[in-house]
Amino acid sequence: MKRQGSLLEILLVSLRLGLTSFGGPIAHLGYFRDEYIQRRKWMTDKTYADLVALSQFLPGPASSQVGIGIGVMRGGLLGGLISFIGFTMPSVIVLIIFAMIVSSFDVSDAGWLQGLKVVAVAVVAHAIMGMAKNLTPDLQRKAMALLALSVTLLWQTTISQVVVIVIAGIAGFFLFKGDTTEKNPEFTFPVSKKLGAVFLALFFALLAILPIAREITTANWIAMFDSFYRSGSLVFGGGHVVLPLLEREFVPTGWLTEEEFLAGYGAAQAVPGPLFTFAAYIGAVIGGWQGGLLATAAIFLPAFLLILGALPFWNALRTNPKMKAAFMGVNAAVVGILISAFYFPIWTSSILEPIHFVLAAFLFSMLVFWKLPPWVVVLTGAVAGLLFL
Repeated sequence: MKRQGSLLEILLVSLRLGLTSFGGPIAHLGYFRDEYIQRRKWMTDKTYADLVALSQFLPGPASSQVGIGIGVMRGGLLGGLISFIGFTMPSVIVLIIFAMIVSSFDVSDAGWLQGLKVVAVAVVAHAIMGMAKNLTPDLQRKAMALLALSVTLLWQTTISQVVVIVIAGIAGFFLFKGDTTEKNPEFTFPVSKKLGAVFLALFFALLAILPIAREITTANWIAMFDSFYRSGSLVFGGGHVVLPLLEREFVPTGWLTEEEFLAGYGAAQAVPGPLFTFAAYIGAVIGGWQGGLLATAAIFLPAFLLILGALPFWNALRTNPKMKAAFMGVNAAVVGILISAFYFPIWTSSILEPIHFVLAAFLFSMLVFWKLPPWVVVLTGAVAGLLFL
């Protein structure tokens, strides 16, 4: 595997991916493989597969963590940071600009806004289909998803998702402990186990300290940082699952309205790069462009700390069948949490009339049957909302 490369090369390649990688985390991983492995031969297919596998075990944005890992392997810690900036900042800039527009005008009755809310229905329904097929293939995991759905829908608090994920992990540990993993060859990573332990310790320290700092100070930026950091730390399953966490952090507390929240979520479907950049929109609505950058740093910081902390230990973790079993349970619960978010707030706030359902069905068909790019679906929804809603 090639280990050294110029930082400028890393920036240019990741920036091109950040400008063109539409379609969500699974599509991103396909783009990465084409560019980094097939075209540039920066690493072997096996090493790439190991990196992708680790990202599925960790909370946070999977494609971003893979991109960070590739950047670190190619150019050290600074290479990981530059790879992240190139892949993420195009979407962050677009969403901050969109937030400024939403904040400057009264968009509560705008037809295009209702169209974007309907887009969210189609996109999340599509995500549910794909995730349920892969993560709940048997009756045991379907039952776990159903229980997760029920608990998170009927017990809507900021800790309900955390409790469900922990219980699902424990249940998976016992239910699926007979599963085994195949042995894989080791791979090297330019971060020592000692430094990896420091990153992991910092991750947990911030998770514990930030809520305390939030309580003893009145600084809004600390409260924002805590909410985004906690959301980025506790999300298993990718960007769509961060929706209920962010919604319950910022809408009931009055940081932004439900209309503003759903408008931003719809706009986030139209940009390339990770869906976690939705945080930039929320931060910008609350605190301008500075708030957008703060939110971006806070929600992605856990991804940095976890991937840099876990990779040095991954050779041991990935051969442990107990660890795999626990995450099988967690992934099943993720499906239930996503379905819960699909009903509330997305469906209940978006499908208010028959024409809304018709538009949602049309947009869903564009995604699933005609397999059109998400940005085309988003643009169609906004234009249809402007003309007909």
